[in-house]
Amino acid sequence: MHGFGIFAKMDIPKAARIIEYVGERITKAEAERRGPKLIAYAQKHKQTGAVYLFVLNKKYDIDGHVEYNTAKYINHSCKPNCEVEIIRGHIWIMALCDIKKDQELFYNYGYDLDKYHEHPCLCKSPSCPGFITAEEHWPKLKKIMGRVLT
Repeated sequence: MHGFGIFAKMDIPKAARIIEYVGERITKAEAERRGPKLIAYAQKHKQTGAVYLFVLNKKYDIDGHVEYNTAKYINHSCKPNCEVEIIRGHIWIMALCDIKKDQELFYNYGYDLDKYHEHPCLCKSPSCPGFITAEEHWPKLKKIMGRVLT
């Protein structure tokens, strides 16, 4: 978590489009160049939540590190109330369930297993595997960690 969060200003029904994740559309090669530089800068300045690169498709990513991208402040949770859907070249944050006014919005950032150890999870959900990974990777992570995930 990076000290921010997004809270519902009104009740949000299940399956609603909540907010679009926006930013600069960049190639995968450009994302590969920017990622390490952003991480190094964040570490040097003791910042968290400084890399907002989001996979759009096989060719492009979205660099959401722009002032007008409010969606970048949505925190991760292993028990999310939102999910990401890519619809016609747009990244949407969608409600997984009915969300009440003033509730914080969360989605699973869905990281791959490579470098999982660099992404410890602080969500405190009972089902949390301890690292920010896509739920599909939890069984393999369980084997790696040698413990039972509920």
